Amino acid sequence: MNVGVACFIRRLLLIHLTMPSPTHITEVAVAVITAPDGRFLLARRPEGKPYAGYWEFPGGKVNPDESILDALRRELLEELGIFVEHAYPWITRTFNYSHASVRLHFYRVVKWHGEPQPRENQELAWQSADNVRVEPMLPANTPVLRALDLPAIYAITHAAELGTDIALIRIERALKGGVRLLQVREKAMPEKALNAFIDAVIALGHRHGAKVLVNGSIDNIDLYRKAEADGLHLASRQLMNIVKRPDVEWCGASCHNAEELFRAEQLGMDFAVLAPVLPTLSHPGSATLGWQRFAALIRDCSIPVYALGGLRREDLTTAWEHGGHGVAMMRGIG
Repeated sequence: MNVGVACFIRRLLLIHLTMPSPTHITEVAVAVITAPDGRFLLARRPEGKPYAGYWEFPGGKVNPDESILDALRRELLEELGIFVEHAYPWITRTFNYSHASVRLHFYRVVKWHGEPQPRENQELAWQSADNVRVEPMLPANTPVLRALDLPAIYAITHAAELGTDIALIRIERALKGGVRLLQVREKAMPEKALNAFIDAVIALGHRHGAKVLVNGSIDNIDLYRKAEADGLHLASRQLMNIVKRPDVEWCGASCHNAEELFRAEQLGMDFAVLAPVLPTLSHPGSATLGWQRFAALIRDCSIPVYALGGLRREDLTTAWEHGGHGVAMMRGIG
């Protein structure tokens, strides 16, 4: 199926699932204004507006003659007095309020001119994803806080290729270098050796404040919990065969096409990994998505998506420009 047609069908399905009845949807541009230290800006809705007193990410309605990015720039100038210089497309979430149905197009704003000022009687507060101190949050914005707790780099182990001793040395080096999300993916490792390796990686990860997910069978969830893993990463075949999200703290899924991405959204996965974007050493000669198709597939996706396949840290900005949350890497982690 043509990628454009597949993405269009996925968007129609998502709208159908999230809307209880046919209704007009208001398009809204929303800014996650992010400071260099990772904090983001929230605004408290003033008196006279629906949900007055609730906190939200700044933004506003898209006019009929505007692109989403143009609307974002206009709204931030009007509301906060800042000029947007760099903003990357991110996730899109549809929400049904009692007074309106909205489709929220979130952009991550990473560079701007001016100091944000409350120009419309709103309050402003800089917050961190792991320690949000203001409440209540506007309902449509709450799930976004969890997505912001995901780092830009997702490291994946390959000890079968390196050997466990070298792999653990490289993993520790990556953790010291700032990696905070790690997947243990060792399909060919014998069970006893795998369990020992999982324990070692989890110990290393937690020592450095990182989340560690295990790529494994849903049947082994209790084993991973006992090892104190932070969650599970599903292969695409597992993703397509389950009827509900596994009961774990964090759950990601591997995807390769629009159908699998839609399933990840439908099941409420915390994030997806879409691959392969570029040629890889592990699958030489295999067909790749390329950046344009990657962007087309994840456009309007409601969950964060990592790009995977032949990527390194230097590709992070490119991933952001094409709507990705970040990059997932095996050989590029250290």
